[in-house]
Amino acid sequence: MREAVRKRVRMRARFRCEYCGLREEDLPWITFHVEHIIAKKHGGSDEDSNLALACDQCNLHKGPNLAGIDPAAREVTNLFHPRFDNWNDHFAIHDGLMLGKTPKGRATVEVCDMNSPQRQEVRSWLAEFGSD
Repeated sequence: MREAVRKRVRMRARFRCEYCGLREEDLPWITFHVEHIIAKKHGGSDEDSNLALACDQCNLHKGPNLAGIDPAAREVTNLFHPRFDNWNDHFAIHDGLMLGKTPKGRATVEVCDMNSPQRQEVRSWLAEFGSD
């Protein structure tokens, strides 16, 4: 992927993971990925509109998935789509926990393993030391 594309995607995302919201500057030891929202194997393109900035953990756990199981309803639902969905409509953070506010948000939290102990610890540490 060309550097110009990476730069555009990073700037559009305001240097944050478009799934969990962590900032690149908060995790300087991690390389954030430009990922395909809809994987190429499912017909996704390399167009900017199909690319998102993702931390390593969200990208690796999401993989090519387009859907997951909402743990509350136990039903298959589409995952959060950074170009079409509003982050605040689907997610909230409380005491280091990432909360899914909708079926789509809950499924995305589960698929991306956003509440692993390590990720909760990072969010708690950032909240304690004043990072948003």
